[in-house]
Amino acid sequence: MTAQAQTSEQLKLSKRLSDSALKTYPELIETVVPDQVEEDILHFTESDLWNRIRRGYAIPNLDNHLVNYQTSWYSARLDYLIRIIQRGSRYLYHVVDALDKRGMPTDLALLPFIESAFNPQAISSAKASGIWQFMPATGRDFNLKQNIFKDDRRGVLDSTEAALDYLQRLYNIFGDWQLALAAYNWGEGSVQRAIKRQQALGLPIDFDSLSALMPNETKNYVPKLQAVKNIIGHPEQYNLTLPRLDNVPYFTSVKKDKDIDVHLAAKLAELPLSEFKALNPQFNRPVITGGNNTSILLPIEKADVFENNFLMWKGPYSSWTTLNVNKTEKVENLATRFGYKPDVLREVNAIPAKMLVKAGSTILVPKTARSSDENIPQSIAEQAQLSIAKAEPSTRQIHIKVGKKDNLTTIAKKYQLQIADIKEWNKLRRDQINPGQKLVLHVPKAGSTKLTKRHESKKKTSRLVKHNENGRSKKIVASNTKKSRKQS
Repeated sequence: MTAQAQTSEQLKLSKRLSDSALKTYPELIETVVPDQVEEDILHFTESDLWNRIRRGYAIPNLDNHLVNYQTSWYSARLDYLIRIIQRGSRYLYHVVDALDKRGMPTDLALLPFIESAFNPQAISSAKASGIWQFMPATGRDFNLKQNIFKDDRRGVLDSTEAALDYLQRLYNIFGDWQLALAAYNWGEGSVQRAIKRQQALGLPIDFDSLSALMPNETKNYVPKLQAVKNIIGHPEQYNLTLPRLDNVPYFTSVKKDKDIDVHLAAKLAELPLSEFKALNPQFNRPVITGGNNTSILLPIEKADVFENNFLMWKGPYSSWTTLNVNKTEKVENLATRFGYKPDVLREVNAIPAKMLVKAGSTILVPKTARSSDENIPQSIAEQAQLSIAKAEPSTRQIHIKVGKKDNLTTIAKKYQLQIADIKEWNKLRRDQINPGQKLVLHVPKAGSTKLTKRHESKKKTSRLVKHNENGRSKKIVASNTKKSRKQS
């Protein structure tokens, strides 16, 4: 931040602080703003992040029975709140600082409590993701990239900027923070339609009045935020001791231009893998691709450690590259053809069992000695997608009735099946079956490579005995034709 910007921020803060505020918060640190043209102005820096959040509350309070219910719910689960705070302590300063820079209410810093419990890996049933729970389409609307290597909806920096852009846009539309929050949850179109309906009936259009038209999730959304605000605002009233959060950043951004494996990046930063992933949850694969726009987040005290260890590292930085799939096929086929282990390909690419990789997909594969020092091309890193589809079953289910002379051995032989499979499909405990009993069998589909010998034999016989219109077999006709050609 420039000296001019610092001075501007200091002036704003000094105006906000009153004598009563100083008495309330004796821990404020007094400093003198240098180089003031006017008389010296006292500047006070808040040392406690919770106080900074409380002082920035600006969304009007909501008071109704739903707020009371949600406040009671959270206050009865203080251990749950503490877990959220511990998880969110990495990110909270950054969110508060971003809000302050925009002049937005710091109440909004508590919104991830409601959205995701500050879990960047949270995924809703509707596929919303990250601490701000962006849907895929909405994320793309706000330039949050989503490809096989990373999902910016989970990235702390990018998703926070996108969420604040979105919330500010909604506030500009509705002119009311509670309605903006309802639109963030329910969709701006839904809130606009509810407003028009209320206006047509001559009814109020505040959140409390409109909530009767909202689904339960949205109806409880703002009350949940208000409940958390109430508890954070006056923790002593709820027998809660908030963990100390200093008003200082926890992490910093480190740019990198080489591909690097996630586990190696954590090792070079001397961080547990879980902590590295918590700060960099946007990376989907075990390799972080390089490039001018790629950064990783590290605790401030670990940034220099990482840089020094990175320069001293003698081995390869990355052990993965990409393979473009030209035709839809099984992972096992790809693995066999290129000499990889199927389980490795499935795990590293998050491909479930019994799924096909569709043509046009890009998958991650181990590097060879030839490609050991090469970065994954930036165009692939930014545009790569993986499409999968269910493999078609090679068998079909049929039902048969057991004949007088049938037993499991004859049925298994007839349909080229295993007795153990027949017993499992039909939950048979013994080998004995009775005439008239119905059985379920799974037999190869027509055209399957697992066609039984019996089916193959039938097809072969059918070809041999097929006759032409003169009653002679096509095979004999073909033979005579060859003979006549020789004679001519």
